[in-house]
Amino acid sequence: MIIAIAADHGGFRLKEVLIPYVCSLSHTVLDLGTNNEEAVDYPDYARAIGRALGAGRAERGILICGSGVGAGIAANKISGIRAGLCHDTFSAHQGVEDDDMNVLCLGARVVGPELAKEVVRAFLAARFSGAERHVRRVGKVKELEKECANLEQADRVGVNYGKT
Repeated sequence: MIIAIAADHGGFRLKEVLIPYVCSLSHTVLDLGTNNEEAVDYPDYARAIGRALGAGRAERGILICGSGVGAGIAANKISGIRAGLCHDTFSAHQGVEDDDMNVLCLGARVVGPELAKEVVRAFLAARFSGAERHVRRVGKVKELEKECANLEQADRVGVNYGKT
């Protein structure tokens, strides 16, 4: 698999540890930055991951910031991204198996390098189950995404829904 990896300054060091590790698992890495510890904004790296996945340049993404929270919030604003903040192996594989998670978010100030490697291994080894209930639920998430995008578009053109 091709794995896009990106981090802000808070996640830079962990990103540098995870790149060779992901390669050692026989995956190809698309490094989307940042390339040092100078302060940058995590939404820019969430956007980079989203664009890479959306364009088919990568199959999954790993996004790292200090806590993982900001990166996850930003990534989930992007159409087609299902990002999950995981600091344990169960959530990492279950998020893929049940929820078709395609971006793993990590907090570099929360997990150490060895635990991060275990979480990444679980994420990358997992496959979406395809079970009917999970397909149905992911379908509902996709519908929600479309519905919200349509409401945002309607708001921009002045359409009013519901009571005023």
